[in-house]
Amino acid sequence: MHKTVTNLYGIRNCDTVKRARAWLDTHQIPYLFHDFKLHGVPPQALDEWLARVGWETLLNRQGTTWRKLDDAARGAVTDAASASALMRATPSVIKRPVVAWADGVAGGITVGFNPDAWATRLQPKA
Repeated sequence: MHKTVTNLYGIRNCDTVKRARAWLDTHQIPYLFHDFKLHGVPPQALDEWLARVGWETLLNRQGTTWRKLDDAARGAVTDAASASALMRATPSVIKRPVVAWADGVAGGITVGFNPDAWATRLQPKA
């Protein structure tokens, strides 16, 4: 399924999200921004991300929010269902940004900001 616009999900004050938004602006790629802090995590979108990229990719185990969780909370995340519950309750544990690309290439979902990989998306397809 192809979307008509790219959607970028994250947290407005996250440095990685700021860099990603600047990159999209510089490359004149229109997008809609969804801030987890203001609007929460869209349940259907989270289900799609989990299905397409997997909970291990989506869960940010390097971030401050994860490190601040107690051992029991971290230990309880053992599968997609438990990761989903944590991500719904604490959106800051989601690796950012999550992008649902309008072009639908490679499943249409990327997690994290990689300018080189993003630039490859802009190259004309043979």
